[in-house]
Amino acid sequence: MSSLADALSVSRADEFRRAARALLRRPIIRAAGQGSDDFTLIRRHTSELRAWFDRNTGWRLTVDSEVARLVKTVATTADHTHPARDVRSKQPFGRRRYVLLCLALATLERADAQITLGRLAEQVVLAAADPELTGAGITFTLQGREERTDLVSVVRLLLDLGVLSRVSGDEDAFVKDTGDVLYDVERRVLAGLLAAPRGPSTVQATAFEDRLAALTAELSPTTDELRNQRIRQQLTRRLLDEPVLYYDELTEAEFAYLNSQRGAITARIVELTGLKAEVRAEGIAMVDPADDLTDVRMPETGTEGHATLLLAEYLASSTGRAVLLTELHAKIREFAAENRSYWRRNSAEPGAETELTAAALVRLEALRLITMTAETVTARPALSRYALAEPTIQERR
Repeated sequence: MSSLADALSVSRADEFRRAARALLRRPIIRAAGQGSDDFTLIRRHTSELRAWFDRNTGWRLTVDSEVARLVKTVATTADHTHPARDVRSKQPFGRRRYVLLCLALATLERADAQITLGRLAEQVVLAAADPELTGAGITFTLQGREERTDLVSVVRLLLDLGVLSRVSGDEDAFVKDTGDVLYDVERRVLAGLLAAPRGPSTVQATAFEDRLAALTAELSPTTDELRNQRIRQQLTRRLLDEPVLYYDELTEAEFAYLNSQRGAITARIVELTGLKAEVRAEGIAMVDPADDLTDVRMPETGTEGHATLLLAEYLASSTGRAVLLTELHAKIREFAAENRSYWRRNSAEPGAETELTAAALVRLEALRLITMTAETVTARPALSRYALAEPTIQERR
């Protein structure tokens, strides 16, 4: 009986961990379609998950018969390294696509249970004619293939999030102006999409930065206990969400709290997720042995992945100095020549080094391994894990 109880306990702990990882990996999970197995586990462990996230992160977990939603609050709204991306091409969204995303969501909020892509496009075009948008330089008339592609990228993101479900049709036909697509509007997913402590309609500020700050502001703690709770939640959020937590980015109060509670905080995260705490003199990284709790992986296969790894090794040996972009372009040209047999054919062509360098730096910056200016790149401490040292051979005595 004791062995059976132990086995059941291990099984339940494993299910709890899988459910937590599923929510961290994808904060919106529907009962139907992608993630349905994870949804079953989340429903089974809703009470424990809700209590853990509420106590340790302040994130709200809502679960009903159709949708599980972990409403995460980011540590900062100034991080540009994890943009929305096209589901197929993985290209980051530009300004117009972000505006189209907001206009599409506003349209869907007022739409019927089903909507066609053509109808959605018509309503977005009408909304884009708002004088404030045109005055800000945003135009969208759906006249060309490029604009159709932008709207389809937005729709595919909404499909991936579960806001829309395709009933019939194909988006490629819409891009070619030869067909239309019919969708179901998933109301419960749409209603829970916004992750903010307050509704945008309650914000009185007009400047973008002020509106964003007001939208994401949380109530200030009024007691020492609440202040410590807020610090613990902010630190846990960053350890769960960010690749590296650097000590020099913390306030004095945050550093003092982490210095005294580091073991307890990291132990709770390890127990919940299975991540491993890598503690160094400069900060902490929660490393995932399964490598599926990140949207940016390193190393990766292919030309870009290999180039990124080689560039990381070179920057790690630069001893913290600011390296010019032109120097990195030259190194990529060298790497391309050395790996001509393995990299794609056009990697050694004139100008290819600029694209390869940019792709590598985007990945390294997203992983918080470097800092960048318009002309230079500087390695951050965590990049040293990619440095190669000269081998040391110990002689037998």
